[in-house]
Amino acid sequence: MRDLVPTREELRNIGRSFVDHLKFKHPTGEAAKRYNVLQKFAYLIVIFVLLPLVVLMGLAMSPRLDAVLTGWVDLFGGRQSARTIHFIVAWLLVAFVLIHVFEVIITGLWNNLRSMITGNYRVAAEDRP
Repeated sequence: MRDLVPTREELRNIGRSFVDHLKFKHPTGEAAKRYNVLQKFAYLIVIFVLLPLVVLMGLAMSPRLDAVLTGWVDLFGGRQSARTIHFIVAWLLVAFVLIHVFEVIITGLWNNLRSMITGNYRVAAEDRP
């Protein structure tokens, strides 16, 4: 929870973080070891909104499940609406993955891969205070 819930300070500086990302100015040194506010929001949205929604809409498209639990698909506007929502959410997940891979590459591919595998993120000597 401490890694994903944004602090008040981070929420106050969300605009600055957004502009920095658009300019490809990423944190360095010790700040690079922590998730920034945009990463926190992205992970929270993926984990608690997109993934459950894509599964739920996938189940809503199943005629067999609709036969077992009649009428529940109507909560989402019917099977066609569920299909549309499923398609949109699936593309949002693909966009998340592509942006994630792009960010990993431009912020230091080998160091990021090493940290994903071993948990050891190296801070360059010139970045240390």
